[in-house]
Amino acid sequence: MSAQDEARGSDWYPAPLGEYAQLPQDDSCSTLEPSEQLFPLMETKLYKRRWVMLFIFSLYSMSNAFMWLQYGIINDIFMRFYSIDTLAIDWLSMIYFLTYIPFILPVMWLLDNRGIRDVVVVGSALNCIGAWIKTSTADPNMFAMTFFGQFVCSVATVHILGIPSRLASLWFGQQEVSTACSIGVLGNQLGIAIGFLVPPILVPNVDDVSELANHIRIMFYISAGVATLIFVLVVIVFQEKPELPPTQAEAQARNIPPEEYSYMASILRLLSNKPFMLLVVSYGLNVGCFYAVSTLLNRMIIEHYPGEEVNAGRIGLTIVIAGMVGSLICGIWLDKTKTYKQTTLVVYLLSLIGMLIYAFTLNLGHLWVVFVTAGVLGFFMTGYLPLGFEFAVELTYPESEGTSSGLLNCSAQIFGIIFTICQGKIIDKWGTLAGNIFLCVFLLIGSVLTGFIKADLRRQKVNHQTDVQTVSVSTSPHIVVERRGVRNHCGSGLNELLWPASLQSSCCDAWLHTSLARESKGLHRKLLTH
Repeated sequence: MSAQDEARGSDWYPAPLGEYAQLPQDDSCSTLEPSEQLFPLMETKLYKRRWVMLFIFSLYSMSNAFMWLQYGIINDIFMRFYSIDTLAIDWLSMIYFLTYIPFILPVMWLLDNRGIRDVVVVGSALNCIGAWIKTSTADPNMFAMTFFGQFVCSVATVHILGIPSRLASLWFGQQEVSTACSIGVLGNQLGIAIGFLVPPILVPNVDDVSELANHIRIMFYISAGVATLIFVLVVIVFQEKPELPPTQAEAQARNIPPEEYSYMASILRLLSNKPFMLLVVSYGLNVGCFYAVSTLLNRMIIEHYPGEEVNAGRIGLTIVIAGMVGSLICGIWLDKTKTYKQTTLVVYLLSLIGMLIYAFTLNLGHLWVVFVTAGVLGFFMTGYLPLGFEFAVELTYPESEGTSSGLLNCSAQIFGIIFTICQGKIIDKWGTLAGNIFLCVFLLIGSVLTGFIKADLRRQKVNHQTDVQTVSVSTSPHIVVERRGVRNHCGSGLNELLWPASLQSSCCDAWLHTSLARESKGLHRKLLTH
């Protein structure tokens, strides 16, 4: 032990992180800010089974989305079968929107306090129960019971829509999180696509009521069988989260002590976040328009092309398949560029343009034109869905992804109900062109609101600071220790330090990781203020 070490005493140890200071700017080659150099490094790992979790969730979401549209795309057939009017059949779709509003807060609480597995298990169970209830309703006098079965399935939807961004953050790395979120949304879109395509095939427009009831019963039993299989898969295979976090941002989120987290305080912070609230409104306008178009598509097509129920389903399929491609491309683009606001704004404007083109070409009398314009509309309008989720996570980190996604979807359901009812009334009185122009006005408003969103990418800031710090620490760590009025440097001048000789060779490794780990709790919140 050197004379300097003996003078300091045998009980010498590195100071706590709170006592560290920075070197003067001219004494360090690091370009990091103080808060960035003090960021705690955590062990991260990507697990192959993350893709299994995403696949199972996508199947569950697909099954539920199919049951949303299995009535609406053949609404004229169900209106005749149950002897009901257009508004009643529209409510079989709109019940999904209405149910979401009162149930989203308890489901978000469940997600934050019990975890993603419990939410997915409960949701898939409800989806299965609702599907089996509907198997007994293939009778003209059973509309009330089929509505109840649809209501149970709609409660399951509340356990779905906020999951993709949360699942992506829990399991996927920084360079794939947006793609994973897009795939999660894509599962829902695939269910909508099947909902557009399959019901017109399984339930043809026949005059014999008993034959029609048999076709409806077959469709309901297929839905119930698939929902049951998916429920079993969820219970057996689906997991809460990996042992090690996939990213530094997720690692920091895990370090928040449970006693420091307040569900209501989190919601209040989100409601006071102006950029996020602008996104909530603009997201609701865009997705609400998509819900209205999806619900009323059959009515719009049949008005101009009578007897084309099957092609109406195919047009809906075209919208969703194009949207699935758009979702995937947008997710990959975000992972590569991280241009959240720019991409969101461009896709929003293109959704508006696509809606205008669709509105003015629907009545031209050429179905192939409708297929093309509907595909363009779907590519951008559906491609917007994962963009909104991921942009919200960036604006609200480190708040729960489920909470931010839940508020986005709540806005979408509210506007979905309003737009579906209003557009339906406008179509009945003034025709499809007026109804679609009505939606275009609100897409324009949403585009303007998106332009005013301040792109404060908090999650990217944390991940970027960690990446830069890792390079800085491994190449030229300049950290200062202040203790008992003595100033010591861990950097290039190791031989002149007052550190024990035995620690000089490892001060920038062992000390850094142990001391930073002690002080990591809560530090990520302070970083966001810089």
